[in-house]
Amino acid sequence: MKWRALGLTLIAGLAMSGLSAQAASRPKSDWLHTKGNRIVDARGKTVRISGVNWFGYNTGTNTFDGVWTANLDKTVKSVANHGFNTIRVPFSVQLLKAWSQKKYPQANINLSTNAALKGKNSLQIWSRFLADCQKDGLKVIVDIHSAKSDPQGQNAPLWKAGRYTTKDYYAALSWLAKRYKKNDTIIGYDLKNEPHGMVTDSSYAKWDGSKAANNWRYIAAKAGNKVLKANPHALVFVEGVQVTPKKWATGYKKSAQYNYALWGANLRGVAKYPVKLKKRQLVYSIHDYGPSVAPGSSWVQGNFTYNSLMKSYWRPNWYYIHANKKAPLYLGEWGGYLSGSNLKWMKAERKLIKTHKLNFTYWCLNNNSADTGGLLNSDWTSWNSKLYRFVKPALWQSKKGQFYGLDGQVKLGTSGLRKP
Repeated sequence: MKWRALGLTLIAGLAMSGLSAQAASRPKSDWLHTKGNRIVDARGKTVRISGVNWFGYNTGTNTFDGVWTANLDKTVKSVANHGFNTIRVPFSVQLLKAWSQKKYPQANINLSTNAALKGKNSLQIWSRFLADCQKDGLKVIVDIHSAKSDPQGQNAPLWKAGRYTTKDYYAALSWLAKRYKKNDTIIGYDLKNEPHGMVTDSSYAKWDGSKAANNWRYIAAKAGNKVLKANPHALVFVEGVQVTPKKWATGYKKSAQYNYALWGANLRGVAKYPVKLKKRQLVYSIHDYGPSVAPGSSWVQGNFTYNSLMKSYWRPNWYYIHANKKAPLYLGEWGGYLSGSNLKWMKAERKLIKTHKLNFTYWCLNNNSADTGGLLNSDWTSWNSKLYRFVKPALWQSKKGQFYGLDGQVKLGTSGLRKP
């Protein structure tokens, strides 16, 4: 009776203060889970990730690229004010392992524009970033982009490379998920960026029902469950591979025939060998690029169209998962230059996202991505207005054009909205 009376008193107090009953019942945490092909909040309401990538923690910069010029706090606020509700942040196993051992590689920052970061190490800068995101209504997805801290680290096909092992990879994920298990600013973990490789390569990622050391589906399930053991509320994003056999009975043999996709974008194996996690937190992730990034891809040759892309590439490789309502899809990366045939592809990709209300994080905020360009200009402060105008319609927004965040208590940026 005492607790019931306390609850009634609280509701009455909220009503007196002008808060609605709906606001009173709004969950205090923003953890998400999955339902069919949707990502939903604690009330079962559908939400949409419509964010941007900001790299640097994976490259050896040991913080975000651009804070060697721009102000970190202002840049985060600018992202929120432009309507992006999530930032996907690439990391390396190398850096996370160092942090877990209380070693803090020097961050490349400009103290004249970031006086508040004076004396802070790379982990403390990350903590300030998370606080900025919380204040501005932004959410974060951690991406294990590479094993080594290296601008080209993503070229290694697996989750391990050099002296950084699968054991190190698991430990890095577990350490981070445990550290932030009570911080719902980090909504999930993209387990590995673009597993890839051809069967003829010395090392490649495959997808089947085995427990082979290079079977990404097996490794991803283990990694995902380790994340969920540390934080059962985190979303787990699993990308695909590059090749799958046309006939599963043949297995991964050099003589077999294969279906090909971009790195990490072949999820055909999900139909026969889905990833199994202990919680309803699984989101399948793909990266999709056009002629400016993948000029040799057969599906962007000649007079391709939205319909030809859907028929020959999107649907058979990953869109079928969404269409069959098996799990949510998340375009962890898409982007490129607004010129030539790539503009044609960009328009088709934007149509796909808008028509089917897909989750995404645009690649990228950085202007130093050579094959895609970025939303920020070379001063790392002003925005590429032409590119932003193009991406803007894909963002999650109300009929009045106000942008929705994923936070239930804090509105997105200065004039955006909380999640509905």
